[in-house]
Amino acid sequence: MSDDNLYKRSYGARLRELGKLAPEAFRAFMAFNQQAMAEGSLSGKLKELIAVAVAHVTGCPYCIEAHVKAGKKWEVSKEEMMEAVMVATALKAGSAMAHGANALQAYDETGGDDLYTKSAMSEYVAYRRENAEMFRTYSAFSQQAMQPGLLSQKEKECIAVAVAHVTGCPYCIDSHTKAAKKLGVTREELVEAIMVATALKAGSAIAHSVNALNAYDE
Repeated sequence: MSDDNLYKRSYGARLRELGKLAPEAFRAFMAFNQQAMAEGSLSGKLKELIAVAVAHVTGCPYCIEAHVKAGKKWEVSKEEMMEAVMVATALKAGSAMAHGANALQAYDETGGDDLYTKSAMSEYVAYRRENAEMFRTYSAFSQQAMQPGLLSQKEKECIAVAVAHVTGCPYCIDSHTKAAKKLGVTREELVEAIMVATALKAGSAIAHSVNALNAYDE
């Protein structure tokens, strides 16, 4: 890699500086992160699969590498990993698609003061009518990504709920939480998945601080 590369494995060593620059906050984050990733209602393996999926949405190369390696220790296969990544891909695309309902409301100046309403999802009719082929191919991909494979549908819905909390899509949170509940996901399992997503979203900010330190020290 060239010297102007913003991401290098060696940069990760700078994370130790955070322990000196913001010691109490850094220790508190590390304690939370360790607890969020610990086995509980969800297995350590599933938590690492959730972490890998979420890391692909936060776009943190440090997190991707760390959690792929951690997943391998839980005997996550390459195929299982890619199934999780495809769920993340479907959810990230789905968030953009779902927010299109708000875009249509804004364009048509409808909806009043409410930016997010369940009824806004009826705007999907416009997608089907105006972009029928694109909507069909998107829907086919999304459905395929959520089909059970090496990962069960229940596991995929846990991943989907976690990713939806990172994309910040209330429609996705609503639909995938309900789907997870129908598959027997408990409230405790749901919250553990959300906590993994929380740790990864925060962890991405922590990890990217090495780039901030590098920029500051130039």
